[in-house]
Amino acid sequence: MSLVDRPAEHGSLPLNKVDWPAIRRDFPLLAQKPYNKPLAYLDNAATTQKPNSVIDSIAHFYRFDNANVHRGIYQLSERATATFEAARDKIQCFLNARLREEIIFVRGATEAINLVAQSYARPRFKSGDEILISAIEHHSNIVPWQMVCKQTGAQLKVIPINDNGEIMLDSYQALLSEKTKIVAITHLSNALGSIAPVQRMITMAHARGIPVLLDGAQAAPHLRINLQALDCEFYTFSSHKIYGPTGVGVLYGKKSYLDAMEPYQGGGEMISRVSFESSDYNGLPYKFEAGTPNIAGVVGLAAALDYINTIGLDNICQREQQLLDYATKALEQTAGLRIIGQAKHKASIISFVLDSAHPHDISTILDQQGVAIRAGHHCAMPVMTRFNVPATARASFSFYNNESDIEQLVQSLRLVNKIFTIKNG
Repeated sequence: MSLVDRPAEHGSLPLNKVDWPAIRRDFPLLAQKPYNKPLAYLDNAATTQKPNSVIDSIAHFYRFDNANVHRGIYQLSERATATFEAARDKIQCFLNARLREEIIFVRGATEAINLVAQSYARPRFKSGDEILISAIEHHSNIVPWQMVCKQTGAQLKVIPINDNGEIMLDSYQALLSEKTKIVAITHLSNALGSIAPVQRMITMAHARGIPVLLDGAQAAPHLRINLQALDCEFYTFSSHKIYGPTGVGVLYGKKSYLDAMEPYQGGGEMISRVSFESSDYNGLPYKFEAGTPNIAGVVGLAAALDYINTIGLDNICQREQQLLDYATKALEQTAGLRIIGQAKHKASIISFVLDSAHPHDISTILDQQGVAIRAGHHCAMPVMTRFNVPATARASFSFYNNESDIEQLVQSLRLVNKIFTIKNG
């Protein structure tokens, strides 16, 4: 029986009552055996696997409900529109946003940050203004702001991190000034797993009247998000990292901010009137959703959030913390292994280097043992520079992983050490 066939109150069960093996069976891809070995999929920070309920919801939409949204006055289109807008309501609830109009569908967290950079920052910032980011950002929360700096003359300022990969709050406080026009920081580092102290950082920024954008691409699958409590001005996340399909993401923005922003993409749906002389824009959220959206993707995202809610985010957080603790202790026993980033508050991501082999060689050998990890700079090259490493190997865990996956990883790393010791000896 699939998890989604069970009562929704499953999430309120004690952690030890959750049937984790059954949950794993909800993900059909995990049953395959690459190189005739069990698949240990440990690249969840890059993208997550999809449960049957998400796959089935997308197939159902294309088989029975497919039509364009908002425009047709026939039954099929009205049904598609209702399904699409119901997904917006689910996301509002998932994030505890105040209004459904504050939920904008985009292609992913990257597009969401670019939207804010171009629609909010570019028209308002000028030479001498400052944009504050942190040293643990990935490229999607660096490059859009560099583009704005080039367009406006503003300057990018970077909050330093300590050797554990934690944001240095004293330095952050010192960087905040009347020149700071926005703070844009990751909620959870994709390269290190560090969880940023975002509540304190928002409070400190707001004390100076500075708006805050949180990049939640990694945080949304692992942490409970309460936007009304966080009180940030913008929040972004991607569907494919939270068990939904690729090509869909969400931008949350406070209504007062979104109302004051001009769209940066023009086209169909985002207008209320068009002539050859001028156009009037549609109201929220549609003025930022030019063109036909990824309707089936939005339907799949809604199914993914339903699935997560059925397990319960509190159960997910606890299970992933168990896996993180188990993996950290196991990896620390591996000869020549050094973990990069040991923040006190951390999610289920472990970056590491081995004395014996380059991360690319590690990943290649592990692949042949059925273990899928990421190797490289993880689209966070400044983080690699900060720790003086060219790249790391990264194992990132989901609630559907288990202790056997971690043992398979550890045994495979011992094989890496053995191969390279023999090669170099």
